[in-house]
Amino acid sequence: MSTVPLAAPSLQLRVPTDEDALSWHRAFDDPEVMEFFGGTSEELSMYEEWTARQRRLDAELGYCLWTVLGEDGEVAGFTGAQPWPRTTYGPVGETEIGWRLARSAWGRGYATTAARLTLERLRAAGVERVVATIDARNQRSVAVALRLGMERAESFTAPESGNEVRCFRLELAP
Repeated sequence: MSTVPLAAPSLQLRVPTDEDALSWHRAFDDPEVMEFFGGTSEELSMYEEWTARQRRLDAELGYCLWTVLGEDGEVAGFTGAQPWPRTTYGPVGETEIGWRLARSAWGRGYATTAARLTLERLRAAGVERVVATIDARNQRSVAVALRLGMERAESFTAPESGNEVRCFRLELAP
């Protein structure tokens, strides 16, 4: 018996707009989506600042956390990369790839497809290596990292939550 591979979903990535702050806030206002990010969504003002920061990163570095538009053209969440934001723990000095999707976008191949598009853009921007830092309990995100060909590296304890975080790495040779 042979299996037919599923076609990758048709997604678009765009630099976040001012309006995407509200879309991200709505998409992530779900305890299941935020389970590994503190359990609750942030205030809208945090998403306004976050999307503005992503626009700056894209202008400066050529990459950021891009808004993912699903097959229906609606905001499904984000994927992309940014410099690791901490200086005292974790993969200091590395470029971190990440993804977060609305619950309605789960199980459709969006995270893996969007992350692969991200890797293409990062290679084009000259990024040589990426890391993904994933809560050890988040098996869905671990599965995405493995589908991308990432290899497990070190683990560390997140000071904010006390949870184990696994770091995955991928070399982006041209």
